[in-house]
Amino acid sequence: MEITRRTGLAMLTGLAVSAGARGTAAPAPTGLHGIAAAKGMRVGSSFAWGAPGADRGSFANPAYADLLKRDCGLLVAENEMKWQALRPSATAFDFTRFDAMMAWADANALLVRGHNLLWHQPKWMPRWEEAHDFGATPARAAEHLLVDHITTVCRRYGTRIRSYDVVNEAVDPKDASLYQTALSRALGSPEATLDLAFHTARRVAPHAQLVYNDYMSWEPGNATHRAGVLKLLEGFKARGVPVDALGVQSHLVTQGIDARATIAALEGEWRRFLDAVTAMGYGLVITELDVRDNALPADFTVRDQAVANFTRGYLDVMLAYPQLRDVLLWGMTDRYSWIEGFEPRKDKARRRPCPYDAAFKPKPMYMAIAAALAAAPPRT
Repeated sequence: MEITRRTGLAMLTGLAVSAGARGTAAPAPTGLHGIAAAKGMRVGSSFAWGAPGADRGSFANPAYADLLKRDCGLLVAENEMKWQALRPSATAFDFTRFDAMMAWADANALLVRGHNLLWHQPKWMPRWEEAHDFGATPARAAEHLLVDHITTVCRRYGTRIRSYDVVNEAVDPKDASLYQTALSRALGSPEATLDLAFHTARRVAPHAQLVYNDYMSWEPGNATHRAGVLKLLEGFKARGVPVDALGVQSHLVTQGIDARATIAALEGEWRRFLDAVTAMGYGLVITELDVRDNALPADFTVRDQAVANFTRGYLDVMLAYPQLRDVLLWGMTDRYSWIEGFEPRKDKARRRPCPYDAAFKPKPMYMAIAAALAAAPPRT
């Protein structure tokens, strides 16, 4: 089914009442999270810190805050919980911005995911960490640094955070190997580093879902990356590492106008990957959903429709897995999406990767997400 704005609005109107006992009407869920909650799931988004009045995807921006409160039951910091934000030095933490974000979420009864406790790539660690002198007993010093970081963060927020991306993007997509950082070199191996991160998180946050998060995806060219992630997950199981779920980032990339044909070509290998993950007992989390509108014309009406159809097809596949309960969007509006700066279109047309456009109006992608959630099997 193609989701146009007209059919999407009709579908949402149809959710306004549901048949109850003896034909009585029941109030409909409102917003994306409301639709998801009716099926035993949650929907959320990334958000950012910002000074009042700043034109950002921030809780301090009233227009963006309204989207978060309307459509989300769960939030995740875009950058403010990463080492580069929290750790100005090896001996100091700065929680100013993330504390403010947590306070706003608490005040609005919105849960927050932790992202992340270790982004295991050298380019995303603080410069001081990659140049750090671990001294005469490097393994002991590195263990102390990593354990102290995870312990300090998790204990600060306690049960307010119930799901963590403990390790982020540790697999090199070029050859399926694990990245090395100064920490892993000091500790002796990437495996020892990642294992320590998860064991520490389980010890200090026993209540929390512990997630390995990565951007392996279903588009062509991702087979090596997927193989590396499967190998890592298999290793975690063999070593008894406490990992609960795979975070599937879901930065989708359209392949052309015909979403149905594209999905038919991609779905088989992708299902085999997800089947292998879930067969090992792992849960699934969509952690960072957005869509790069590649190979699509500049005409935004055509583009938006193709993006919506691609999103709906992807979500129909993902939501068929009962292990998936949380869907996180990586931003609510095109106005603040990271993709524009990361990979602008060659034709200079503005990217349109999010469910709301730059004027905060819902797009066909919004309707597609709502329709996929409404059609998903209920979770028990």
